Amino acid sequence: MELRPSALGNIARMICGDAPYNVFPYRSSSYLTSFFEEIDLPYVHDGSTRFWWVRSVLNELNSKPSEQEGLPSKEMVKIVEYLLHPDHFVGKPNVSQQKAIEAMNEVLRSHELEVVADPKTKVVSLHSTSGSFISTAIDRKKVQKTITFAPTIFSVPKIDVQERLVAVMMPFVAEFNGVYDAIKEACTANAVFCYRADDIWANSEIMQDIFDLIFSSRIVIVDYTGRNPNVLYETGIAHTLGKTVIPITQSLDDIPFDLKPHRALKYLLNQQGLQELSDGLSKRIKTILEGHHWEKQD
Repeated sequence: MELRPSALGNIARMICGDAPYNVFPYRSSSYLTSFFEEIDLPYVHDGSTRFWWVRSVLNELNSKPSEQEGLPSKEMVKIVEYLLHPDHFVGKPNVSQQKAIEAMNEVLRSHELEVVADPKTKVVSLHSTSGSFISTAIDRKKVQKTITFAPTIFSVPKIDVQERLVAVMMPFVAEFNGVYDAIKEACTANAVFCYRADDIWANSEIMQDIFDLIFSSRIVIVDYTGRNPNVLYETGIAHTLGKTVIPITQSLDDIPFDLKPHRALKYLLNQQGLQELSDGLSKRIKTILEGHHWEKQD
């Protein structure tokens, strides 16, 4: 596919850092040349008007063939993704990667395209929104291949991953109310918020609410106690979406064979056990959010 002329004009202004896109870094002649050279596109600014020169380069690259259905040429994909790379926004108080992403998505929306930032690295990727789906937790430095597919059971929500949202998958029975309270206590201690599917009612089908919740969460806590088939199914969804899953259980025997390699927090269903569960979850959530730091032992 080719981007329309109006979109190319807007992207050219973003590359230049011209109004109304002042949330992007301003680039003078030499920096425009560097921008293209850094992504292996050998274009050197010839001294002409910055905007019209960039626009002519984009026109040429936009006309090249696309390698993936629903996306522009690989050169245009490279330009869009590099333009929003987090390194361009570090130490520059007058620019904003988040606002730049919002501006880019506004331009690309009519093309059914969207850029999404990785929650950890803030590196962005461009993908089609026309029924396609891509994992919401991809580190492009580590992953050589990603999977893009279109779900037939669920609708992909038009929402972003929320860094401080925890999804909780567990049976909806009174026996687990104390467990849920312990989980909420651990989340509160780390300034994150958590939900179970029965806390929300946004869709007519509960499984769509569950999918939306998992999709938009960074962390998913799953309770394997009793081998609840719904929880196991939801764990598979979370793994497929690339979420960080924290398993908990009252019995290690309840963990299916395929999931046993993953470490789980075992707890007892009493006051002391639930407090230990809350403390353990709090430490795990903190490590996920802040990373592990080795401390010198006496």
